[in-house]
Amino acid sequence: MLNDAPVTAAAVEKGVNAVSAVYRFFRPLLGPRACRFHPTCSEYSFQSIKRHGILRGALLSASRIVRCHPWNPGGHDPVPPSSR
Repeated sequence: MLNDAPVTAAAVEKGVNAVSAVYRFFRPLLGPRACRFHPTCSEYSFQSIKRHGILRGALLSASRIVRCHPWNPGGHDPVPPSSR
């Protein structure tokens, strides 16, 4: 092991945000977008984790991704406001 320090929620959040940023940078190379929602699912995930933290943000992101399918009309679906 390189480091025995515990992994904090902030560190996990930074890692998830970094992965999201890399995805959004390379996404145009994959072809036209197919997300039915605005903001896109990746942007929604980024915003929800930033606003609600890693646990609730990940749950909101998973819920959004499950709803992104051909039978859902999509549309404007913003991240809910923080209750803090």
